[in-house]
Amino acid sequence: MSRTNAILQRLLALHPNKLIDLKLDRIERLLAELGHPEERLPPTIHVAGTNGKGSTIAFLRAFLEAAGQRVHVYTSPDLVRFNERIRLAGKLVSSRKLNAALERCEQLNAGRPITYFEITTAAAILLFAENPGDYLLLEVGLGGRFDATNVIAHPLGTIITPVSMDHEDFLGSSLAGIAREKAGILKRGSKAIVARQRDEATAAIDAEAAKLNVEPFRGGQDFDAFLQNGRLIYQDGEGLLDLPPPALAGPFQAENAGVAIAAVRHLDLPITEDLVAAGLRRANWPARLMPITQGRLRGLLPKTHELWIDGGHNEAGGHVLAKALVAQNEVRSRPLVLIQGTFANKDAAGYLRHFKSLKPRVFTVPVPGERAAWKPVELAALAQTEGLDARATRGLKSALKRAAEIKNARVVICGSLHLAGHALDLNGTRLT
Repeated sequence: MSRTNAILQRLLALHPNKLIDLKLDRIERLLAELGHPEERLPPTIHVAGTNGKGSTIAFLRAFLEAAGQRVHVYTSPDLVRFNERIRLAGKLVSSRKLNAALERCEQLNAGRPITYFEITTAAAILLFAENPGDYLLLEVGLGGRFDATNVIAHPLGTIITPVSMDHEDFLGSSLAGIAREKAGILKRGSKAIVARQRDEATAAIDAEAAKLNVEPFRGGQDFDAFLQNGRLIYQDGEGLLDLPPPALAGPFQAENAGVAIAAVRHLDLPITEDLVAAGLRRANWPARLMPITQGRLRGLLPKTHELWIDGGHNEAGGHVLAKALVAQNEVRSRPLVLIQGTFANKDAAGYLRHFKSLKPRVFTVPVPGERAAWKPVELAALAQTEGLDARATRGLKSALKRAAEIKNARVVICGSLHLAGHALDLNGTRLT
């Protein structure tokens, strides 16, 4: 076991009930003992939402780096190794710096109860404060109001990406209630950009914003973005931009790119139209409809097959993935194979329902790790009740060998970011 993993295992044991306990007092105590690094951060853009957070941050990072800015980034979860969560001035944190920050937090915490995400977030904030950077892009872990990242009193701006049903056991069983929790990141005096939302979410976010005298810059009202004739068209009150399409695959990325461009303009970031265009071409965000063209898993399929990995894991994630695959079929139709695994608390039926018109073959697989996941046999049975041709398999390699028998197939490993990370690890894909 690496030194980093040994430290992380110790930190995992500090919250013995193993349940997510959303509150801020533990991380606020630890940050105070660290000397309040949250007060020494570069200008921070705080991002909450259910879907599209990571992609929106990826676009913002690409825009800012195209402008020569040093960008810190905090995202979760990691796919292959923990270092992926923390990017310092454009580069993944070194294990040496990461271990030092984690151990400093562990020492000051002195064995007191604290969640894994809270203490690792404190370590990330410490690193962001101690290393020079021009901007910090900070992704919420879960919810918003009581998320460990919500300790930034005066962010440069806040972003709420599309809100949908997810984590109902922690955030509530209504879309409006979940949206209220996401809107907990809004701050008086900080500008807010809000992606296009369903009506219930819009009403809830607007109500929270009104309490703080914040007027959101709203997708579908104040700005819009869409693909047209192979170009990304962005428009707001300042005018229209005719831009290259996003490097990230899938038509849904037009909306994520639009939210990032809206942030550039609404927050007056030092980024020209040419730099936005350059950022769109270079943006990278692994495991979001990610093509796999080489590696060990790819080698299990004939060269005539396509292999993709997508980490979307809730009903809305299934919806956008299915729309993207429909769009791909319009360009070149192929038999679709879904290799799916997902955690037990996810709406697997709602996810799978979106693929009916595509008539996929579905091979279900286990999701590795200690967290409760759907058993492949049960997930296959569920898929069958949704009218899909589904079979359980022992794992990714078994599923890919079955997929190899289907001529010219488009194969998508999907349903879980953890499964996506496992696939990238097995494939030998190194993330940088």
